[in-house]
Amino acid sequence: MSDRTFSDAVADPYDAPPLSFTDREDRTIEVRAYDGSDEEMEALVEMYDAFDPSDRAQGIPPGREDRIRDWLENILDEDCLNVIAWDGGEVAGHATLVPDGDAYELAIFVHQTYQRAGIGTRLIKALLGYGRVSGVEKVWLTVERWNRAAVGLYQTVGFETSDAESFELEMTIRLAEPPDDEGG
Repeated sequence: MSDRTFSDAVADPYDAPPLSFTDREDRTIEVRAYDGSDEEMEALVEMYDAFDPSDRAQGIPPGREDRIRDWLENILDEDCLNVIAWDGGEVAGHATLVPDGDAYELAIFVHQTYQRAGIGTRLIKALLGYGRVSGVEKVWLTVERWNRAAVGLYQTVGFETSDAESFELEMTIRLAEPPDDEGG
């Protein structure tokens, strides 16, 4: 158990992938759960290898291909939940839920050529929908407090600040009621 605090209120439901939508740039974006294929892994490596260094936060994604591959091997593990936003055969974004004790940590990355087009919001909602149908009860994340766009995105989706005592904000969301045997 962690010291993290989660609202007692359960967040609104989110649609689980697969789903598609038209972004603000009139591109058809499809969000799908990661299928474990070599093709999807290579497409993710390609996106992260082309990721703008100024968009890296908290040391991720890593900057070199070998480190990207090592990092992806960890977060594409079967215990993690991953969704990918596709523009045709190109990865526009990726989001993951990584188990951490009694909750999951969320991380999201949208390639710079796809930012500010509504993809991040849809990607997070799809990941949270996937998490809920997969039995995830609680999700948390950290974000640099000066990253107003990201903080606003997380608040829009339903995250609440649970800790603001450092240069990072910790934000949480509850996707489901706890099992009866755990209490409130």
